Amino acid sequence: MTPAPPPSTAVPTAAVTVVGIGADGWDGIPGAARAELLAAEVVIGGPRQLGLLPPECAGERIPWPSPLRPAVPRLLAEHSGRRIAVLASGDPMFYGIGRAVTEVLGAGAVRVLPHPSSVSYACARLNWPVEDVEIVTVVGRPTARIAAALHEGRRLLVLSAGATTPGEVAALLRDRGFGPSPIRVLERLGGPGERTTGAVTADAWPTAAAPGDPLNIVAVECRRAPGALRLGAVPGLPDEAYEHDGQLTKRHIRAATLGVLAPAPGELLWDVGGGSGSIAVEWLRTHPSCRAVTVERDPVRAERIVRNAERLGVPGLRVVTGAAPEALAGLPRPDAVFIGGGLTAPGLLEACWQALAPGGRLVANTVTLESEALLAAAHRRHGGELVRLATARAVPVGGFTGWRQAMPVTQWAVEKPPEETGGPGPGAGPADRAVTAGTAGAEK
Repeated sequence: MTPAPPPSTAVPTAAVTVVGIGADGWDGIPGAARAELLAAEVVIGGPRQLGLLPPECAGERIPWPSPLRPAVPRLLAEHSGRRIAVLASGDPMFYGIGRAVTEVLGAGAVRVLPHPSSVSYACARLNWPVEDVEIVTVVGRPTARIAAALHEGRRLLVLSAGATTPGEVAALLRDRGFGPSPIRVLERLGGPGERTTGAVTADAWPTAAAPGDPLNIVAVECRRAPGALRLGAVPGLPDEAYEHDGQLTKRHIRAATLGVLAPAPGELLWDVGGGSGSIAVEWLRTHPSCRAVTVERDPVRAERIVRNAERLGVPGLRVVTGAAPEALAGLPRPDAVFIGGGLTAPGLLEACWQALAPGGRLVANTVTLESEALLAAAHRRHGGELVRLATARAVPVGGFTGWRQAMPVTQWAVEKPPEETGGPGPGAGPADRAVTAGTAGAEK
């Protein structure tokens, strides 16, 4: 019997090659990547990257326009049929242009030749294990995103947007109660002009200092200031973390609500009747890829939600100002829906159920008898779990201490059947069942 030939080790051909390049320029590019650049008919990259290539790279050099992302499909289409090389900083698939190119062309049409990333260089210079470091990019993104990563003792590497980023990071750390955190700036990593600054705390950061090199990464060792509010990594942030006018799902109820909403990476939440935005904010804080839209009819509260989201590190929260259910029209289909207010608005509960993706979760909280009756009826039709959450907190009673009971919260939580695609309709459900849970908390 003739043995089967060994599997081919040849690199598949690709319409586009994405080549990583570092601050060391041409000298740091290995042979295979050099061969691609020398053979390319078109080389697309940033002006700084294109300037690092020698004259032997004779292909037409095309700088990326600004904004970059919308130009990717157009430029690739314009030069279709030619041999294209795309330059990327460091590892093209780590917050790099490689992702955009593969999304446009498909993975099979792209060959990626990486260079060590700035993160790899930074961890090597600092002797930080890469797996123990949290990476936050502010390239094309708000600096406020860093706030969600601030935890005592955590090491952060901030991918910088330019020369002013280190100062912006220091200002944010001071504002969020992390002024004692040491900061170091690593510039032009891997190149002849590489430099690492000494550690300076955010509190001591010189606000009048001239900006350094725009090609930098910022290293932060998180240290919380004494007395600063402690914000954990799980739902149930202190009520004091939010700016609010009383319309706030209190801490213990919020933690229980997020538990049944069960956010997962990449999922989208509708937070209907946002109030202070606390449910949507803490949904987003569970994972960087989570998405959320909050709908709030009061413009003042809507603006307050925006401020809370930015302060707590999730500026990507989308806030829609308007009354539900009308304001829900045109929103992307949610994986989960939370209704924290407005349950008695005609058609609201039905619209949310109809919009919910099969297998998605719907959770509704109320403290009024009128809304409770609606939830009981919905529970009879669709099943799920009907729960009453009761909290109390210890308060002075003369020279002693007693319990002050908060208004109980009725919560309906249900998962939409995978086969159900339409809106709510008649049908038998399990008998009503109410569960009373008593906890010592801060509901007020």
